[in-house]
Formats: sequence, structure tokens, C-alpha cells
Amino acid sequence: MLRGGGDLATGVAWQLRRLRWPVVVLELPEPLTVRRTVALSTAVTEGEIEVDGLRAVRCGSANEAEAAARSGVVAVLVAPQLASLGCHPDVVVDARMAKRNLDTAIDDADVVVALGPGFTAGLDCHAVVETMRGPDLGRVIRKGSAQPDTGTPAPLGGRSADRVLRAPAVGRVGWQCSIGDLVNEGQPIGEVGGVAICAPFTGVLRGAIRDGLEVPAGLKIGDVDPRCDTDACWKISDKAMAVGSGVREAVLQLR
Repeated sequence: MLRGGGDLATGVAWQLRRLRWPVVVLELPEPLTVRRTVALSTAVTEGEIEVDGLRAVRCGSANEAEAAARSGVVAVLVAPQLASLGCHPDVVVDARMAKRNLDTAIDDADVVVALGPGFTAGLDCHAVVETMRGPDLGRVIRKGSAQPDTGTPAPLGGRSADRVLRAPAVGRVGWQCSIGDLVNEGQPIGEVGGVAICAPFTGVLRGAIRDGLEVPAGLKIGDVDPRCDTDACWKISDKAMAVGSGVREAVLQLR
């Protein structure tokens, strides 16, 4: 059971499904995913999605989700709270990337794995998987914590913090461009609450939060890729695959 269905969680689901394990994803009623074209959370609003051959469908109940997962697809269920399901899964992976522990406990399942900073292996969970790019990316930590959150995205194509688009104001998001579009530096690509969002540099709009959502100021709502590789908008990233491989290793170690 994966808590969260964003792009990193999708890499985890892809790796676990390679072992033919049934996977259920728990999501919010209104996912805040930016890289929607490569995120299983998109099934919440679209009903289903396929990413790199991995198909996910939205389900209406825990029983329906279990049946779908055992049939070979990834089941996506709107259930922000694990306790609301009334079941005890074999494995729980906290893939919400909140950078802190929201409510995960080590006794949530026989095996509990968490992604990134905010967790301590042996206290909150049985293992933590490193999510920071670098030599430790995807490493399984059985004692201690992942590297702390720096607050700055890892460089991509020579760009770092400026490749992330954040809401300039409180309000409803409206996009003038779509994921996969080439954008030029300074080009208006959307707005929040009437305040324009412009491309920080020339690149590809790799991610964009769902059009029409009400967001607070400062929330991450988009991502521009300076590499201008449109194909990458529809592929699970190398980072997500590495993190997913780490989760798979952790589960195999702990089961």
C-alpha cells in the first residue's frame, strides 16, 4: 500500500509491480501532483492512467481496490487516512514526500518504508529510502534518517531553484500552456489569482498542477525542464526508478 501517488511513488509502484505484487495507492480527493503525466494520482481525476506500461484505475472502495490490485492493475483509492480502511496491509510505503512524518507509525504494517527526510528508521518505520540525488540516491537506511531537506531542488540541465514554478498569490490556477509544451524565457504561461506566471527560461513545461485548483501562495505548481526533452514528460524519471528500486530492496530485506 502506497500512501501518495506522485511521480516518485509511481516509480515505486512500477518496481513493485515487476515482482507482481498487488499495489494499492492512497491519495487525496484533490491531488497536488505537478508531474501529472507520470503520476498514478492522476487516476483520481481522470479515472485511469497508464505510465510506462503501468496501468492504474480509480476504485470506489477498499474491497474494489484489493480486487483490482490482485488482477494486475494498480488500484488508486481516495483515502487520506490509513485507519479509515479498517485493514492491516502487509507493506506500507509513505511516498507522500511531505519532508516530515505526517502520521506514519512503525506498526502500520508488518513492513513500513518511508521516502526521504522526516523519518527515522527503527522509530517511525522499518527502513528509509534516500531521495536526495547523488551517490546515495535509492539507498536503504535501516538505522537513522535520510539526508535533511535542503529546500533547494537538485540541479537539472544546469538549473536548480528557478526551474520550479510557485504560486505567486492565493487563488485559482489557470494555465495557458500544457505539459510538454516548449516555452520561451519570459513567456506568460499561466496565472494564479490573476497574477501572471512567466517561464523563467527557455525549456519544456514538464509539470503543471491541475488547472482550476485553488492554491496558497508559494505552493509548487509547475516545473520547467531546461533540457527541452519533450519525451521526458511522459517517462518515469531516473530518480523515481532509483527510489523505487530502493523500496523494492527494502521490502525484500524485511519480509
